[in-house]
Amino acid sequence: MYLTLTDLTFQYDDNQLISSFSCSIEKGTITAVLGNSGSGKSTLLRLISGLEKPVEGSMILDEKVVFDKNIFIEAHNRQIGLVFQDYALFPHLSVRKNIEYGIRKSNYQRKKEIVDRLLEMVELKEDADKYPSECSGGMQQRVAIARALANEPKLLLLDEPFSNLDQSLKDRMRILMKQWFKEQGVTVILVTHDHQDAAMLADQIIELGA
Repeated sequence: MYLTLTDLTFQYDDNQLISSFSCSIEKGTITAVLGNSGSGKSTLLRLISGLEKPVEGSMILDEKVVFDKNIFIEAHNRQIGLVFQDYALFPHLSVRKNIEYGIRKSNYQRKKEIVDRLLEMVELKEDADKYPSECSGGMQQRVAIARALANEPKLLLLDEPFSNLDQSLKDRMRILMKQWFKEQGVTVILVTHDHQDAAMLADQIIELGA
């Protein structure tokens, strides 16, 4: 398996948010984690990305131990992309510069090639010089995903990716995103409360707290 989580447990003070969570994910697949508000969905993504540290459990990604009782690799060294629910774009940077920000190492020409390819993929080539305030919710979502993909992550995490979109845009973005991820061979985990999100995108559905 490409990603294996075993007995992942996390608590804040005396409140246990994740209890002995385990799953296995194959490379290039899309996994949806379903759960109601407060079930720990966003916390799960923060644990996988390295923004939170588990109380116990282990994670192996691409045959490498990311954390266990002896090892904890910091978030910036995990090669995992995370798209937050509010997209977290930089308001003072253009669409192009926001995407470019996701590229850690590369010369100017290589960065330009990567950004141009991603702009084409997410259909924002004509909007590259706009700022987030000039972009619709769907455009901002695409910028955030392109930025997360810019550094070629081993794993992409999406937190309620469609919650800010109206229904017609949701339907279009679900189709487009599945197409992008399958074409690029990206391994994706998305958390959502929406069963339709899971049904339309996922190869595997896991219910948190079930």
